[in-house]
Amino acid sequence: MEQDAQLVQQCLQGDGSAWEELVRRHTRRIFNICYRFTGNRTESEDLAQDVFLRVYRTLGSYRSAHGGFATWMTSVTRNLLIDHYRRTKRDRVTDSLDDKMPVVENKVLRDLQQLEYSEIQQVLAVPEGTVKSRINRGRIELARILQQMGVRPS
Repeated sequence: MEQDAQLVQQCLQGDGSAWEELVRRHTRRIFNICYRFTGNRTESEDLAQDVFLRVYRTLGSYRSAHGGFATWMTSVTRNLLIDHYRRTKRDRVTDSLDDKMPVVENKVLRDLQQLEYSEIQQVLAVPEGTVKSRINRGRIELARILQQMGVRPS
């Protein structure tokens, strides 16, 4: 049995020092995975801590017959990072829209000034497909915000 698997068994039997050894052995690798995902040291430290909390809570589900502990832990990390991405996706979209608003407010818009896609493409210097997808995303976001505000379509 690999050393990690032995440490897991000891952890499950209540050996706190075995848990400390697992954390010590894998902290750097888990932090590096999180850092590659976020590019932010503080956020990576928080996410790595969350990974270890999740690993601790789900330690009983680890089966050495299905692969090494490091592989299982990487899978747990990946799943947590996906969850984190999904949770923060809406915030990033809203933030990016907020960042763009001052620029967009000064430019021509299809719904406010009835310009053709090709005219908007020229003003924004982006492909027409990008113009269409941005307008669609903006409409969807506007509908969501209005729905949250309780405004009903007429």
